[in-house]
Amino acid sequence: MQRLLFAASEAYPLIKTGGLADVAGSLPEVLRQQGMDVRLLLPGYQHVLEAIERPSLVGQLDLAGTTLRILGTRLPGTEVETWLLEHPLFSWRPGNPYHDIQGQPWPDNADRFTLFSRVAAAIATGQAGLEWRPDVLHCHDWHTGLAIALTHLSEQRPRTVFTIHSLAHMGLFDRPTFDRLGLPEHFWRDEALEFYNQCSFIKGGLVYADYVTTVSPSYAREICESPGGMGLEGLLRLRRERLVGILNGIDSQVWNPATDPYLEQCYGPDTLADKARNKSALQAALGLAPATDRPLVGLVGRLVEQKGLELILPVLEEMLASPVQLVVLGTGEPRYEQRLQAVAAAHPDAMAVVLAYDESLAHRIEAAADIFLMPSLFEPCGLNQLYSLRYGTLPLVRAVGGLADTVVDSNPQTLADGSATGFAFQRPDAAELLATLRRAAALWYDKQAWRGIQLSAMAQDFSWERSAQRYLQLYNAPI
Repeated sequence: MQRLLFAASEAYPLIKTGGLADVAGSLPEVLRQQGMDVRLLLPGYQHVLEAIERPSLVGQLDLAGTTLRILGTRLPGTEVETWLLEHPLFSWRPGNPYHDIQGQPWPDNADRFTLFSRVAAAIATGQAGLEWRPDVLHCHDWHTGLAIALTHLSEQRPRTVFTIHSLAHMGLFDRPTFDRLGLPEHFWRDEALEFYNQCSFIKGGLVYADYVTTVSPSYAREICESPGGMGLEGLLRLRRERLVGILNGIDSQVWNPATDPYLEQCYGPDTLADKARNKSALQAALGLAPATDRPLVGLVGRLVEQKGLELILPVLEEMLASPVQLVVLGTGEPRYEQRLQAVAAAHPDAMAVVLAYDESLAHRIEAAADIFLMPSLFEPCGLNQLYSLRYGTLPLVRAVGGLADTVVDSNPQTLADGSATGFAFQRPDAAELLATLRRAAALWYDKQAWRGIQLSAMAQDFSWERSAQRYLQLYNAPI
């Protein structure tokens, strides 16, 4: 049985700040079900350790002048054996894994994730004193990129795979930090971790991994060119033969409108009419007018520039006059939060804004909305459009990255052949977004055509089982 160490900085439901947690909370269990011996390695954040009951002691080791423990538990809802790194850098600190209450990165993030990467590398190379040792080390994003590089300091090195969830976050630190971390001097080269006179943790994965993956095929192409590569496109072009785009999946049990416990009314392809009860319930709960004569648009996610807020805000008043209702759930930059709240206050019957992270409300919005808004400037994969497709809530997206790979625009040809699943526009332009929303809203009134698109959307298969097969192939590909 092939052994896999899956190292990530977060995994749902133990800790989640974004899509990485959904992947790390789902993919290891599917890989386990398909025959792999999996260990999920996570930092032992304070509230995670407080939430688990009676963890076992997997091992204790002295590393880089510090003593730490590895505690064992099961990832809730799965059979995945999960190892938590217990150390004061993680375990004695409340709050967000990456930043303080002001939204600023913890000043010792370099130390924290260097330690985590050292532990992952020690386990992977058999230097942690554990009986279990992996055949494959699979790391994710900048927090674990250094682990891949560190395995190259050992002759006993496993196969390594590194997944980019977003190239926008590189883990950049200055030269004094690099020196203080005690990393090998030869890592400070352009061919290694140096990036414009800074140390880039993500380059540890990009340079040294046997295979690099991204979370969609289109994003794998986009990052090999400017501006998508964000300065790393030259390196990624050099590694193009080892760069693979594998589309993320979703947990089809958690995201299933037929069984979702958060919904007012469950429904499926054969009972689509019941979807309307979720819309009425959400309108009532959020104080919107009980309108049945216009589509409800949902937006769930981080309120940041990447997610297309600069496209939405200039035409927000015109969007509401289309006419549509709009529900927004998320948190982000104060300037976006304040503007959205101001418009909602001026249009209380047509727009509601909830500035929070609320898993229950996210499910209810997916079920209640007619259209899901996701006009991202870039999107490595995206998960909300996949949830929306499953819930018969038609995504309106910018055709970029994983959005381009998963949403088929409704036009005369795709409507005729039955392949349409949503709405897409090309340029990052507010007017083009508004025109696409108006096109979608107009089609909403054609109930027969709309139902046909919904059924096509709900028939798509974005389960993890298909994506997991691609990872299994990569774990055994020639190196």
